Amino acid sequence: MGNLLKVLTCTDLEQGPNFFLDFENAQPTESEKEIYNQVNVVLKDAEGILEDLQSYRGAGHEIREAIQHPNDEKLQEKAWGAVVPLVGKLKKFYEFSQRLEAGLRGLLGALTSTPYSPTQHLEREQALAKQFAEILHFTLRFDELKMTNPAIQNDFSYYRRTLSRMRINNVPAEGENEVNNELANRMSLFYAEATPMLKTLSDATTKFVSENKNLPIENTTDCLSTMASVCRVMLETPEYRSRFTNEETVSFCLRVMVGVIILYDHVHPVGAFAKTSKIDMKGCIKVLKDQPPNSVEGLLNALRYTTKHLNDETTSKQIKSMLQ
Repeated sequence: MGNLLKVLTCTDLEQGPNFFLDFENAQPTESEKEIYNQVNVVLKDAEGILEDLQSYRGAGHEIREAIQHPNDEKLQEKAWGAVVPLVGKLKKFYEFSQRLEAGLRGLLGALTSTPYSPTQHLEREQALAKQFAEILHFTLRFDELKMTNPAIQNDFSYYRRTLSRMRINNVPAEGENEVNNELANRMSLFYAEATPMLKTLSDATTKFVSENKNLPIENTTDCLSTMASVCRVMLETPEYRSRFTNEETVSFCLRVMVGVIILYDHVHPVGAFAKTSKIDMKGCIKVLKDQPPNSVEGLLNALRYTTKHLNDETTSKQIKSMLQ
């Protein structure tokens, strides 16, 4: 199986089979290349998007000055001049979310198609599994950065308020062509979410399931639960963990595990926390808790606040208390 070694099959069928999946070196086979290349074009830009978001400082100072001195034209112009290029960046991030969604749908189509089971797909198409993991890894990193940057929503709100005032006063607005009203509305909804990229992916996965009625929903949810299982086993088994050559791979696996749990929880009718779930939630939470606390607090918060079914009555008290 090349870089994907079958190392363990659980006796408990509910948990599904587990693998060592070589996230570091998986290369596409001939049959994977078409989808792989399409997704690669998107993923190539992911690191640049994260760098832009990380360095996003906002125009808080200029906006405050403009609001405090409403009749000072110079300060109004200065604030507008500071906000317009920032909104250009926010537009770029939003447009990237649309490209990421298209990439995810392509991967889901490949990894859930018949006649293979999701496990066989992950076994055969390891490079696509790796790309799916990279999308989730990017998504959680993007949302962690966005959550800690209130400037994003402040800048965008100021931009919209100023733009509508300019329209009322018939002032030509430089940069208005950048973001028309319809796009501004969509961007506004996107940035209003605590975790906008995750919301984009879970909506895309739900939509994928509803549009592919001939495909059993289990094909999609089993793909997600198998991926969660793969990550958990690699993290909790020292001899598999010792195969990672890059120390970043541990945090990569942790993020991917949490990402697929959240997607599963949004797409599966009863979610990830129910007794019938194919994800070993206690095992996954334990793996997270075994890491240095400051490195996983964001991921534990993602499970606490961005899942759909954690607070359902069907969730065991033990799982709830583990996450408290």
